[in-house]
Amino acid sequence: MKVVITNISHIKYAEIICETIKESAKVRGTGIAERTSEYITNKISNGDAVIAIEGDKFAGFCYIETWDEKSFVVNSGLIVHPDYRNKGLAKKIKKKILEHSKVKYPKAKIFGITTGLAVMKINYELGYQPVTFSELTTDEAFWNGCRTCKNFDILTRTERKMCLCTGMLYDPNHEKNIKQHDYNSKVLSRLKRIKQALFLKKNKE
Repeated sequence: MKVVITNISHIKYAEIICETIKESAKVRGTGIAERTSEYITNKISNGDAVIAIEGDKFAGFCYIETWDEKSFVVNSGLIVHPDYRNKGLAKKIKKKILEHSKVKYPKAKIFGITTGLAVMKINYELGYQPVTFSELTTDEAFWNGCRTCKNFDILTRTERKMCLCTGMLYDPNHEKNIKQHDYNSKVLSRLKRIKQALFLKKNKE
């Protein structure tokens, strides 16, 4: 298994990446903003992504976006193919994309938003901290990317203060950004329960 920074040789995987993202959203029953094949191809070509491959078979992917004149970087579109899930691959991809982001944009704050407790746990262990949306980018283009998510109405109803996703931030200047061995499962479990309650309420409306 290789987890590498993308180049033009990986463009052939763009379609399966998009399809895997779409299918994952259906299975999870929560929102994942869809991306076009052209968009993913551009990220791959510019080396703004990492991909996991076993032989010639696609295994996982994550890409970089920049906002507010590159003062914020987001690691988006984390996906692992069903054949490779529950093997620790997501964490390897997240670690690789974080390292790549820090090298390419050394002064930027790095963040992500996610509905998944497993991803929150990985982020926390890599040094991310849960934050409010007000601490993330104010770039309208970023938040407009959420329009394809099925939960976008929650984001708009709360005036972009909260949604089913949790914001997590890695600040390169923050002394607490070290690997946490004392992972606080109670805090993140509480976050998950809150998100689930919102999701159930939304489905009953």
